[in-house]
Amino acid sequence: MPQPSLDSTQSDTAGSPAAAAAAVTGRSGSTFYWPMLLLPRSKRAAMFAIYAFCRRIDDIADEPGDPVEKRAALDAWRTEIRGLYAGGAPSSSLGAALKGAIERYGLPRGELEALIDGMAMDIPADASGGAIGGDISGGMTGPALPTLRLYCRRVAGAVGMLAIRVFDRADASTEAFALALGEALQLTNILRDLTEDAEIGRLYLPRELLDDAGIGSSDPATVLAHPNLPQTCEALAVLAEERFAEARQALTEGQAAGRRGSLWAAVAMMVLYHRLLVRLRARGWRDLDRRVRVGKRECALVAVRCALGYPPAA
Repeated sequence: MPQPSLDSTQSDTAGSPAAAAAAVTGRSGSTFYWPMLLLPRSKRAAMFAIYAFCRRIDDIADEPGDPVEKRAALDAWRTEIRGLYAGGAPSSSLGAALKGAIERYGLPRGELEALIDGMAMDIPADASGGAIGGDISGGMTGPALPTLRLYCRRVAGAVGMLAIRVFDRADASTEAFALALGEALQLTNILRDLTEDAEIGRLYLPRELLDDAGIGSSDPATVLAHPNLPQTCEALAVLAEERFAEARQALTEGQAAGRRGSLWAAVAMMVLYHRLLVRLRARGWRDLDRRVRVGKRECALVAVRCALGYPPAA
C-alpha cells in the first residue's frame, strides 16, 4: 500500500501553514467561518488549524475509497499528531499549523486523537473487523444512543475542548459548556444533513428513537421514506434542545463565577446553530430536500454582535 499523503489537497499547501489552514476554512462555507474570522490573529490561526484538521480527516472518512486505505490515512494523521507532541517536525503544512496552535495554547493531544477516533466510526469495518479507536468497528447506520453520544463527543465535543483552550478558558463549567454545545451542534448537523448522509449510506438517527416510532429498518433510504420519520426526527430535535439548554446553563454558571477569557465566538455558534434547529423544526421532517440554512450575512451580523458583547437572541 502506498504511504498516505497528509497534504492530499494541493491548494492547501500553498503559502504559509496558517494561510493554508485559513483557505480550507474559507472555502468550506461553514457557519464557523465568521466567528473565527473576527478572533485576534493568533487565536484565529489556531482555530483555522483545528477546523482544517477536522475537514481533512472528515474528507478521508467521507470520500469514496477502500476502508483499509481510509484507516491507514487516519493512522498516518495519528502518527503525525503524536510526532508533534514528541517534538518532531511536522510533515505537512497542516501539521505545521497545528504545531503552532499546540505550542501556543497547550491543546490536549487526547482531543485531537479523539477526532480521529470519531471519524473512524464512519468507516465500515473490513472483513477482519479492523478499525481505529478500539471500541467501534466503524460505519454509522441506526446506532444505539450511547454510540451516537460517543460519536458526538469525539467529533464535536473534542472541538469544543480544544477551542476553550484557545479562548483561555479550561475550567469545569466551561468544559461542561463545550461538551453540551458540541453535542447540540452535532445533533443539529445530523438533522440538517439527513438526505446527504443517506446518499453515502449513513443514518445517524439512534436505534432507540427509531424503535419508539415503529421503524424497524436501519437502511437509510427506507427510514427516510417511512411515514413515522417525523416522530424520530422531532425526538432527536428535543434532545438537541436539551443540550443547548445545558450549554446555556453552564455558560451562565461560568459567567457568575467571573471566569477569565472570552467565549463570544462559541456563543455566536450557539446562537446560529440554535436558529438552524428552530428553522428545521418549523420546516418539518417530510420535505427533506428543502434545504434550511443560516445565510452568510446573518452569520456575520451575529458574529459581530457577539464580539461586541451584545449577543442576539437565538
